[in-house]
Amino acid sequence: MAKQTFENAMKQLEEIVKELESGELPLEKALQRFEEGMKLSKYCTRKLDETEKKVALLIKDHRGTVSEKPFFDRETDPDDETV
Repeated sequence: MAKQTFENAMKQLEEIVKELESGELPLEKALQRFEEGMKLSKYCTRKLDETEKKVALLIKDHRGTVSEKPFFDRETDPDDETV
């Protein structure tokens, strides 16, 4: 079995939501799909948390202080002189 990716898990989760929202699944199948969706949701949340921690490590300064800065693209960043 291939290793699960965040993108694949999100796609599967979206499919499950659509199935459940359709109201066409029998109760047993709906419960099974709901359980699968919950597992996928937990996986995605865990991956996002891990990624957030990695990003925080990457933006620490030399003293270990993490500073938060808003993300701007080149078109909207007033301090970016390359526009």
